[in-house]
Amino acid sequence: MSFSVGADAVPVSCGSLYEETATAGPVTGAVGQDIEVGTLVTGGGITGLSAGLYLATAGESVAVVDAGAPGWGASGRNGGQVNPGLKMPPSGVESHLAPEAGRRLAVAAWNAPDLVFALIEKHGIRCDAVRGGTVRAATAGSQVPALDRLTEECLARGGDVAWLNRGEMAELTGTDRYCAGMIDRRGGQVNPLSYTRGLASAAIGRGAQVYSGTRIMSLTRDGGTWLAMTDSGYAIRCRNVVLATNGYTNGLWPGLSDSIVPVYSAIIATEPLPERLRAAILARREVLYELGEITVYYRVDEAGRLLIGRRSVSRPLVGAEAFPELRHLAHRLWPGLAGTGWTHGWNGQLAVTTDHYPHWHEPAPGVIACLGYNGRGVAMATLLGREVARRIQGVPAGELLLPPTRIRGIPLHRFWKAGVAARVALGRWRDRRQEGRAAGGEG
Repeated sequence: MSFSVGADAVPVSCGSLYEETATAGPVTGAVGQDIEVGTLVTGGGITGLSAGLYLATAGESVAVVDAGAPGWGASGRNGGQVNPGLKMPPSGVESHLAPEAGRRLAVAAWNAPDLVFALIEKHGIRCDAVRGGTVRAATAGSQVPALDRLTEECLARGGDVAWLNRGEMAELTGTDRYCAGMIDRRGGQVNPLSYTRGLASAAIGRGAQVYSGTRIMSLTRDGGTWLAMTDSGYAIRCRNVVLATNGYTNGLWPGLSDSIVPVYSAIIATEPLPERLRAAILARREVLYELGEITVYYRVDEAGRLLIGRRSVSRPLVGAEAFPELRHLAHRLWPGLAGTGWTHGWNGQLAVTTDHYPHWHEPAPGVIACLGYNGRGVAMATLLGREVARRIQGVPAGELLLPPTRIRGIPLHRFWKAGVAARVALGRWRDRRQEGRAAGGEG
């Protein structure tokens, strides 16, 4: 059994604000010799580094490799929101799986921020962590009934949540865009690149090997072990392989990249806001995401900068001027932004699944693939990295938060860029239509 992939160049910078403001990461380099470890993790993002940290803490030998550097992909360039839950409400998760498994996943997913903030405290990770809560914001009346049911479900399950009416949302956000909202105080925010680098440092401190500038080119089953060849010609022999490349998954394992859609999301950031705007927009450092078809999300960071994001065109872009629709949206929400400079803009790939659940696969002995966080990667990737480590240490599959499933390709996947563009255009049209109805008093 042998699989291989072609080499692609990895850009050094994505132009993000985090690249200038994040805490320094550990010194890493490319694999420079043949090595042998218990587990090879390909992908130095939150999933891979969380798995590496938990494995190393348990005394397992592990190497985490990334074609870029720790946090180069979506883990280090996302919106920095540590959000509880999955796209489905707890009752939906519970009914989707067997009763006990569904309840277990729902509890873990909706409390996943606990794990993130516990790791930050335990390992002293400096990443501008604030637990101000996550706000789910309804932009149209049609979204309110489902949000109301979600609030009731969370309250019934002990969640620290509260309903916000139109006036409370306006006071919280500084805009009258929202019909209602729910704040979940389990959520929060981090500088995601600092957090990911902090996981890397913590993993190294526990004995993990972490490499940058190293791409795995092929995997071959050799007796009872796997032989991975790097782009520089060195061999890594291991018992277990973890595929943790999420939105940047390539063809290394057959069919895996066809099982997700690599959607691009963009973020732009302002210079530090004037005091009147800092006091008006999420003053207690809450984070917010909208419930529209094409999610808009934003937060204010420690320095008072507004970071706002949503889906973008499916190619790498750099600079705030590259995302004019985002700037126009921000100025519609907050006309007081006039005169405030936009200093950074960037985008990157995240992985979306058709059922909106993360996917867990065990396609061969000793191989685990975990990917598809659908925009909730900071908390869920941390959680599922821990589950990867548990599985490698022998926990039965039935006791994991996600059951393993067969890799299923998405039909017509080769046309994903055209499909995403059409879906984004349709979603934005629907959002504008619903928002127009809400502004006109309908719904």
